[in-house]
Amino acid sequence: MIKGMLALNLVREFEMQKMKKSKTIKEYANKLLSLANKVRLFGSNFFDSRIVEKILVIVPERFEATITSLRILKICKNLPWQNL
Repeated sequence: MIKGMLALNLVREFEMQKMKKSKTIKEYANKLLSLANKVRLFGSNFFDSRIVEKILVIVPERFEATITSLRILKICKNLPWQNL
């Protein structure tokens, strides 16, 4: 029961994380990964896709072009090469 509460608090901390303007994406991603790994240590499922989604949603506008490129790449990855 205590492990579950600790994991829940860590998930809440993960969800509340914001990227500070002075931080790099790497620092922000490392903080998120650290929290996710702590949640996993308590036996809770925490998928990497959740970390990626959080990073893509929260990063500043200056990285918008990179994010758009990544999204396009993901879409293209699912298309047959003949359709490209």
